[in-house]
Amino acid sequence: MRFRFSYLKQFDLILLVCVGLLISISLATIYSLDLAKDSPDFLNFKKQLVFTFAGVALLFIFSFLDYRLLRNYSWLIYSLALIFLVLVLLVGAQIRGTKGWFYFLGLGIQPVEFAKIALIIYLTSFFTKYSRQSKRFSFIIITGLITLALVALVLLQPDFGSATILVLLWLGILLIAGIRRAHFILIISVFLVLFVFSWFFVLKDYQKARITTFFNPSLDPKGSGYNVTQSIVAVGSGKLIGRGLEAGSQSQLKFLPAAETDFIFAAVAEKLGLAGAGLVLAIWFVLFYRGYKLLRRVHDEFALFLIIGVLIYFFAQTFLNIGMNIGIAPVMGLPLPFLSAGGSSLLASLILVGILESINIRHPQFRSV
Repeated sequence: MRFRFSYLKQFDLILLVCVGLLISISLATIYSLDLAKDSPDFLNFKKQLVFTFAGVALLFIFSFLDYRLLRNYSWLIYSLALIFLVLVLLVGAQIRGTKGWFYFLGLGIQPVEFAKIALIIYLTSFFTKYSRQSKRFSFIIITGLITLALVALVLLQPDFGSATILVLLWLGILLIAGIRRAHFILIISVFLVLFVFSWFFVLKDYQKARITTFFNPSLDPKGSGYNVTQSIVAVGSGKLIGRGLEAGSQSQLKFLPAAETDFIFAAVAEKLGLAGAGLVLAIWFVLFYRGYKLLRRVHDEFALFLIIGVLIYFFAQTFLNIGMNIGIAPVMGLPLPFLSAGGSSLLASLILVGILESINIRHPQFRSV
């Protein structure tokens, strides 16, 4: 891999600015939440800062790396994802009932976040190689089994939210590849059957409670509905311009659980109000638009599917996280990319931005878009 300063001129600077703004809002919010502790040690802020520097380094590494090399090593990347998901079940640390972390020097690494990248790369490579066979049902079966292997290991942790993202990645790329309508209906029917089966024989009580609470949080406002209720109150209490970074009864007085991770959007809305929450949404809109513009410019199938996979990942994580913050999606424990505290999510998100930049560098704007 050769470092070329000329590549810097080809970077999508607007995309980088969007990412930088989201991370800045994240760091400011996490810092303010650390202030609310009885004895502030700013540990969450310091950890996030360390992962930010590491993530930016990875962004540039993947930017200068030719994205087409990922196709050559897709099987190896996928295999490593499987190995680490098995290892974390055997020797990983358990947090809040989920055994999904490795710890190094006090920093937690969650392999499932990188497994999402691995699935995007492997499915992209597979779909590119066999795109002419996408109408065959065997094509769906093979890609489904590839996805199922990761999903099964993630469900054993258990991490229902990440398993959902893996399935959505598969479905999204599958639809773009152009499957038959009858096959799509069959897939949905199978999922409905599996959901009914899981409800009675697989899902734990707290997972069922999250789903029922989604439809009516008031059923158990002090139990399973507590998180959603407090999140909605936090979002509403911010009003137009917010209560300020050092204020906000829900986040600063710890009524809002997991304010720096799962419910950071609610914390932002309380502290910065509708203006701050709207800014976050506007930044995400610009980020998706830059991805769309890049999508129109590429001229090889692998890059096309790769961009689609990355955009599906960002959209699914963002929609589900913000959705559970405002009560329109069930609580799944999913981080909001670039904003939620959590090193693995931030590193994975910045790697994906690096891949987008790599594609952008090698597909210059040879025509108006």
